[in-house]
Amino acid sequence: MASPVQFYIQRDNYKDSFTSLASFKRQGEKYHFFSLPRLASSSGIDLSRLPFSIRVLIENLLRHEDSSVVTADDIHVACTWKPNSIPKKEIQFFPTRVLLQDFTGVPALADLAAMRSYLKQKGLDPSLVNPKLPVDLIIDHSIQVDEYGSAQSLKQNSSFEMARNRERYEFIKWGQNTFHHFRVVPPETGICHQVNLELLAQVATSAETHSGEKWVFFDSLIGTDSHTPMVNGLGVLGWGVGGIEAEAAMLGQPCTLLLPEVLGFKLTGQLPSHVTATDLVLTVTQILRKKGVVGKFVEFIGDGVRSLDIADRATLSNMAPEYGATIGFWPVDQNTVNYLHLTGRSFQAELTEAYYKEQMMWWDDSSQFPDYTDLIELDLSTVEPSVSGPSRPHDRTALHRIKEQYESSLLKDKSDIHKKGIASAMPVNVNELTHGHIVIAAITSCTNTSNPKLMLAAGLLARNAIKKGLTVPSWVKTSFAPGSLVVSDYLSKAGLMTYLEQLGFYLVGYGCTTCIGNSGPLSPDIEKVIQTNSLNVVSVLSGNRNFEARIHPLVRSNYLASPPLVVAFALAGRINIDFKHEPLGKNSMGRDIFLNDLWPSPEETANLQSRNLSKNDFQSRYKTAFVGSNEWQKLDVPNSEIYLWKKDSTYIQRPPFFDLSNQTQLDKWEGIKNARILAKLGDFTTTDHISPAGSIAADSPAGRYLQSLGIAKKDFNSYGSRRGNHEVMARGTFANVRIRNQVVTREGGFTVHWPSDKEMSIYDAAQLYLNESTPLVVFAGREYGSGSSRDWAAKGPRLLGVRAVVASSFERIHRSNLIGLGILPLELPNHLTIDSLELNGREFVSLSPLGSLQPNGKVSLTLSDQEEDISKAKGNIQGTRSIETTCRIDTDNELKYFLSGGILSYVANKYIRENEQTKP
Repeated sequence: MASPVQFYIQRDNYKDSFTSLASFKRQGEKYHFFSLPRLASSSGIDLSRLPFSIRVLIENLLRHEDSSVVTADDIHVACTWKPNSIPKKEIQFFPTRVLLQDFTGVPALADLAAMRSYLKQKGLDPSLVNPKLPVDLIIDHSIQVDEYGSAQSLKQNSSFEMARNRERYEFIKWGQNTFHHFRVVPPETGICHQVNLELLAQVATSAETHSGEKWVFFDSLIGTDSHTPMVNGLGVLGWGVGGIEAEAAMLGQPCTLLLPEVLGFKLTGQLPSHVTATDLVLTVTQILRKKGVVGKFVEFIGDGVRSLDIADRATLSNMAPEYGATIGFWPVDQNTVNYLHLTGRSFQAELTEAYYKEQMMWWDDSSQFPDYTDLIELDLSTVEPSVSGPSRPHDRTALHRIKEQYESSLLKDKSDIHKKGIASAMPVNVNELTHGHIVIAAITSCTNTSNPKLMLAAGLLARNAIKKGLTVPSWVKTSFAPGSLVVSDYLSKAGLMTYLEQLGFYLVGYGCTTCIGNSGPLSPDIEKVIQTNSLNVVSVLSGNRNFEARIHPLVRSNYLASPPLVVAFALAGRINIDFKHEPLGKNSMGRDIFLNDLWPSPEETANLQSRNLSKNDFQSRYKTAFVGSNEWQKLDVPNSEIYLWKKDSTYIQRPPFFDLSNQTQLDKWEGIKNARILAKLGDFTTTDHISPAGSIAADSPAGRYLQSLGIAKKDFNSYGSRRGNHEVMARGTFANVRIRNQVVTREGGFTVHWPSDKEMSIYDAAQLYLNESTPLVVFAGREYGSGSSRDWAAKGPRLLGVRAVVASSFERIHRSNLIGLGILPLELPNHLTIDSLELNGREFVSLSPLGSLQPNGKVSLTLSDQEEDISKAKGNIQGTRSIETTCRIDTDNELKYFLSGGILSYVANKYIRENEQTKP
């Protein structure tokens, strides 16, 4: 197995106000650590009543107490966490490491490279910009499903990936060669969260001082992908952040958060034999999204925990952003240690068990049940087979009700359902496609491919289907993209890959593929029929995201399901099927074959896993995780401390964010006058709506821009792959084909430029407003910014001139991203909604702080139909309205970032102030 980045810690500045310093010996080595039991003894506080995740935060504070950034009072407040207290106390969290994927990693690298260029421009040493903690970047988001259904699919897609992304990959490799503490996992290895789970996570991690002292502490991380909490299933504290937050952490800044509420999720009983971990996570997602856990920690606890292995737990933790929580945390127990042994990390397993027992953090039958802000209980035996869709992960439907649910959703769709009927069991050819037919069936995503039981069940169902003589209809695009090389290995050893392949589920790549929107094109004949007949066709995937237009721009309904159910739906060829009463097909004897005839038993699945998966599989595959293919090794990059920006590059351009700000700390925020409304959006506007990651339409502003540079449509690649080019990304902002800006009547990224009263693309209107020096505001409903931790969903609006977003509520990561780019998030009072404001879009908007701008302070929002009124308005002039909104800058650190024009400006200025005297 690959060793972690060699990293030394500074340990001569700790205060240890609570005399918690301790040590123990393991395998002849002495390890120092900050002891929670000693802290409890010295403070007289019963830490065993605290949630496990809060205890991890306390240990983090103990390690970083310096009487400045972290004080003894901070530690005391965390130790006296109260279940029912409203979060008010700001604490600093220093992650052990940072995890990046390439879609978010490239712009993060570009920002660091730009900061180096900026320091050099200021006459300072550019090498000051270096990660101060270990960083791993895994290339997993770029491979697309161009080719499928053949043994050559993987090779062809990988070749396309390298050809399209060579410049990006050269840039990443430059970063690997230039920055300290920075590793890259090359393409064709796996998905970042599965690699994190199977290789990178340490649970109990250790480091040395320069003098050779060994220290042990809780592994922790932040990641630039919202599904970073997947590793919570292993008992590792970590969550998703935006790229700019991650950059700040890399450069030594703490992550600031309010000491959170922690909700306990008590599990009892066991899952029924026909129910999968996917069914469980879709159920939990629905429960918690309804409960409302945005910004909260969730801990899974109870007797039912022991019946779920680490793969099952990771499946539930992975979808924390779908249910809205910051984390979905599990205590460390014997299952944790068993998994570390299984995946070839026996040293870590032994150190973890010893350390967690020393810290009284080990969970077993004798453990104290913690106190929680609230407690939800679920009897696992009540969970039933489920799917979620057609566009939100928390819209769960019991499998036996999927037919009526889809047909009900179809009636609400804007498609013309009278042109074609609804799919039936009758065989069709491509020209007879209709509503409800499945055109994409994808086994993909870290959520489920990290779970051997689910993958083996899919293979067994495929085997049983082949033996019954069933086939997948020709109109279904099938693909298999596992999250690590180990998955295809054990499926092959078990003899199941051949059956998946016979149904069309050939390997297409090791990466996110369909789940991130890289599903690739449908056949031209199918696309033509869909468009001609305005069809509501369907995708089914074993992923975590099914937002509008994310999977494929022509596929309106998208459903999440377990891997074996993906195979079953592919066989059916349609979503509106009652599996209990309708057959999947007939065998050679003409007998109806039902899903129950194919479903594998848990015993057979477990036996196959025990026979075909061992630590040798993980060790052999991951020993070369950082090596890469021959093509990767041949990438030639310059040896330079400053990146050599290419003016003609369409992938990597020097980011403009250091030029957007005056680079100085403002004393106060004066407000905004006479702004215009760029967009009025409804509830659950996702980061996919704001900054899509998938394909670029030829007639979009980004598509027209690329064509103007001589780029053919076939070489557009995706928005995600071009995140290193702000010219493309600004044009792609609010460009989702399904976004609904309520100031216009059609779908897509359109608005009205009010001075001219002309309808046009949002990008084109924003350019006119910028030329007119008119600030812009976006209005939105509940849960604005849900979904991926996409910093371009804040960077893009910033480049368009958006200065504030007014919404009913914000998703945690996106709110932070807005602040990190200098955009003010404002929350409407509870008695108002986006609809009750009755905005027509023509209004002028002014914002002014009531007093000075403060965390969670009040900001007056004034709306007027007349520009001259708004400049004079005090709330009592006819035609104006004033509303008191809440500033969703939540902490003092966030206020500093906002007043500096964003995190990057803040950090750059800090470097300049600290190193002015080093100028030659």
